[in-house]
Amino acid sequence: MFTPGVLIRRLPNLQASAFLLVAFFSGVAGALQTPTLSLYLSGEIHASPMLVGLFFTVNALAGIVVSQLLATFSDRRGDRKTLILQCCVLGAAGALLFAWSHSYLLLIIVGTLLAGFGTTANPQMFALAREHADKTGREAAMFSSVMRAQISLAWVIGPPLAFALAVGFGFKAMYTCAAVAFAACALLVHFLLPTMRKTQAVTIDKLQAPRRNRRDTLLLFVACTLMWCANSCYLITMPLYIVHELQLNEKLAGEMIGLAAGLEIPVMLIAGYYAARFSKRRLLRISAASAVLFYAGTLFITSPGMLLALQFFNALFIGLVAATGMLYFQDLMPGQAGAATTLFTNTSRVGWLVAGLISGGAAQLWGYHSVFLLTLAMAAVTLGCLWSIRNP
Repeated sequence: MFTPGVLIRRLPNLQASAFLLVAFFSGVAGALQTPTLSLYLSGEIHASPMLVGLFFTVNALAGIVVSQLLATFSDRRGDRKTLILQCCVLGAAGALLFAWSHSYLLLIIVGTLLAGFGTTANPQMFALAREHADKTGREAAMFSSVMRAQISLAWVIGPPLAFALAVGFGFKAMYTCAAVAFAACALLVHFLLPTMRKTQAVTIDKLQAPRRNRRDTLLLFVACTLMWCANSCYLITMPLYIVHELQLNEKLAGEMIGLAAGLEIPVMLIAGYYAARFSKRRLLRISAASAVLFYAGTLFITSPGMLLALQFFNALFIGLVAATGMLYFQDLMPGQAGAATTLFTNTSRVGWLVAGLISGGAAQLWGYHSVFLLTLAMAAVTLGCLWSIRNP
């Protein structure tokens, strides 16, 4: 029998569980939509490779603008819980728009804007979780790591499920399921997440340039940007390459992405454990070398079994850069943790922004195979940049 005192003591655990569930369902919503978007635009909207790439670029740009505007507002005076709830509702509306509309113009103008709000729910949720952890005395770094693991788990499940739904029931059913995932997030946020209103305005510091190690920080920025750009080009192009050039089942693309995401979880955990013992530069060099092997393999391997086996190098590549990239920026920029974190985050954003145009243009002019040649070149340049960085 629950007494009020027992219930009150259990409330923080209930809220912590709610954060994990919101992280998982928001991850599922994204994992259902992103891997299949290029196939949807090509097969359902009949967009050319160039227009597919342009769509990804506009989508990334909309996400950057929306997230920056909402981040500034929420840090100063906004109620994050209300903001997350609104973003989930708009994300659900965006998914339903993709389910029922086949107008490229409408989707690239309105759909990308709604999707930008949907993706912004995630960083706002992490910010609210940090504030909640600080207030309740939880260990913030571990709580954040567990939340990130939920998103990785969602990417293990989401892509195979997305392609299975798209092939078996159509894209309308798949996007409807994404809308349901956003709706589940909205309900969890409304009923279970804590409200933490701002009591006073907070001054937002502008992004500062590195005070030390500027050359090495610039090289690291270029290296990480190229890494994320190559990964984004791969995610955009791979489903189309699997279906149109290799003539393989669409479900294989989802299985490849899901397998890579599953392998990334132990890679990130192991890298996090050994980051303090081994050089982060060395771990990132291993990441870049794995990327070279992975993209070289995509140029020559065509069998489903070998393509799945190749995901080990993909997971090693992404898992290591995700686990150690931000920490290395912070090492190179002592006393500027916020600026270093923002720089690392921006490498992913810039990578997605550039990848849409590069992958779309290359696929339009020279075919999907040429995109993997470009990603291989990016990985090789990345390895060269990392080899030129000195120890901080």
